[in-house]
Amino acid sequence: MHHSEKIFKKRGILTKNTLIHGAYWILVTGFFLYEKRYLIYKANLPYFFACVSGRILLLIIIAYLNLHYFLPKYLAGKRYVAYGAAILLSLIAYLFIQTLYDFYLYGYVVGPMYNSNLAEALSYNFFSALWYLGLMLALKLSLDWYGQQLLIQRITVEKLNAEVDFLRAQVNPHFLFNILNNLYALTLKKSDLAPDVVLKLSAMMEYMLYDSNDEKVLLGKELTYLHNYIELERLRFNGNALISLSTDPAAEGQRIAPLLLLPVVENAFKHGLGKQTDNGWLKVNIDLNGSVLTARVENSKPAAPARHHKGGIGLDNLHKRLELLYPGRHRLQLEDSATTYKATLVIDL
Repeated sequence: MHHSEKIFKKRGILTKNTLIHGAYWILVTGFFLYEKRYLIYKANLPYFFACVSGRILLLIIIAYLNLHYFLPKYLAGKRYVAYGAAILLSLIAYLFIQTLYDFYLYGYVVGPMYNSNLAEALSYNFFSALWYLGLMLALKLSLDWYGQQLLIQRITVEKLNAEVDFLRAQVNPHFLFNILNNLYALTLKKSDLAPDVVLKLSAMMEYMLYDSNDEKVLLGKELTYLHNYIELERLRFNGNALISLSTDPAAEGQRIAPLLLLPVVENAFKHGLGKQTDNGWLKVNIDLNGSVLTARVENSKPAAPARHHKGGIGLDNLHKRLELLYPGRHRLQLEDSATTYKATLVIDL
């Protein structure tokens, strides 16, 4: 992220938090305006505004003293006694100032129309201040928690993007080695297939280096990449394997996160056809039903039991990217039988 983008993002967060705090104090002010409205009739308008504005100003002072001074200095340092004492002293100061004004207002201005005693006034001021101080603290903790969640999400996205970049930069050495060997053999034979192999390999590299950097790409480009990959892999088997790719023409106009379809196909070649000498087969079928894309990849398995292998980084990365990019809108089902292996990927685009 560029420096200017970081500054803009920080300003956006600051503006958002300022608006939330502002809305909170507007609501608090509105409550006191409603509660003390009788003072307009009992005293007069200046005393009414002095009463409300004085309360709000004092509450703002002790609230932000707590948020920006007491919390970082005492509570963050685990000085709980000092923090409690600071809060108590700020409340006592609030009570002293507010009660003096209440005594003046209700004792001399409103006069006999005010029936409450000193204990009631102190109790009201103390618990109302404690209530609004607690609400402001809860608001800050909520905003901090939300900010932490955004940070965690951003770190997760960056980590997964780094893994995807790693996968994109790491072309399967065996795949490249076999393609280059086949290409060398074709050039020795002066085969007409050699230029087509070069073009397909070039198109794949261009897609991986440039197009796949976008957040979403046309599904048609993803399918073209998949087609080129399958065609280049087909050269390895010299007609000894039945490989088919079927796609729905309607799917090409949709958009999808790049490189989501390749891992299941690559896994089929690596652990299925790649371990068979002959009579292997692979079927890839891509369908679209409304906005739901279904990719089915089914392949034969070696007759002899293969040594158990752990899931590669490709499938692990696919699981993580699906959870992040299409949460609750995807399903990846793997079916492993004695002779076949089937993967079904469903995404609500």
